[in-house]
Amino acid sequence: MTKVLDELVELLALERIEENLFRGQSQDLGWGTVFGGQVLGQALSAAVQTVPVERQVHSLHAYFLRPGDVKKPIVYDVDRIRDGGSFTTRRVVAIQSGEAIFNLAASFQVHEDGFTHQDAMPDAPPPEQLPTEQERLRATLAKIPEILRLRATAERPFEVRPVDWEDDPFAPTKRAPQRMLWIRTVGALPEDPALHRYLLAYMSDHAFVTTALLPHGVTWLTRGMQVASLDHVMWFHQPVRVDAWLLYVMDSPAASGARGLVRGRVFTRDGQLVASTAQEGLIRQRAAPP
Repeated sequence: MTKVLDELVELLALERIEENLFRGQSQDLGWGTVFGGQVLGQALSAAVQTVPVERQVHSLHAYFLRPGDVKKPIVYDVDRIRDGGSFTTRRVVAIQSGEAIFNLAASFQVHEDGFTHQDAMPDAPPPEQLPTEQERLRATLAKIPEILRLRATAERPFEVRPVDWEDDPFAPTKRAPQRMLWIRTVGALPEDPALHRYLLAYMSDHAFVTTALLPHGVTWLTRGMQVASLDHVMWFHQPVRVDAWLLYVMDSPAASGARGLVRGRVFTRDGQLVASTAQEGLIRQRAAPP
């Protein structure tokens, strides 16, 4: 693994401080607050560590309650709600400075065979034919605020290759609320199914809620825009490896009340649907200062 990926794996591993209590540190990605995918991945990691290894997470439902401070550790308190014959349920509350900043409910299941069907994967050019997100950002580097410039082009644990891209994210045109990204980690990972699932949870928050901005000709960098994840839902359908190319297909069916709804599907390169996601986010535009 590369250094930055190794650091992320270590970040998500957490420190056990009591039977059902875990502590995690934060990466400063330059946005001033904790990346939602990080707390999502860490909370799932905490839950996983209280569940028998033969039971894999199949769904999670989470709410982002308060912004997280990147300078302070986060404590994850796991409630072992239920251990049934086939399913196990866990609730996790992320706490910082004595206040809950996030909560998650996750369900785990032993492997069972059953009926199978899925959506077809949409057509997309292969990732090798597409520039990376960082390569595309370099074209508009001069317009990126200096405080964000280094972060925008820094080494990352995931390689991201957008299928479609705004020529200028600072002067976006209105378009359909749909986007597709090829994603994979920048290095190989161990054979640990749980690790691959909570790394996918981490990455599933990337560029997600901003899909709801596409029909309105704004981005999260537009003056007066306030964009934040409110909740996040994820279902795991099949085993997944995040060190192999995955196509993340997103769309936004509705926006109203300063909130946007987005949906996602994650496919392997050979077309297998491995996960589905949904999120509602705050997309509030305040009046720009004079």
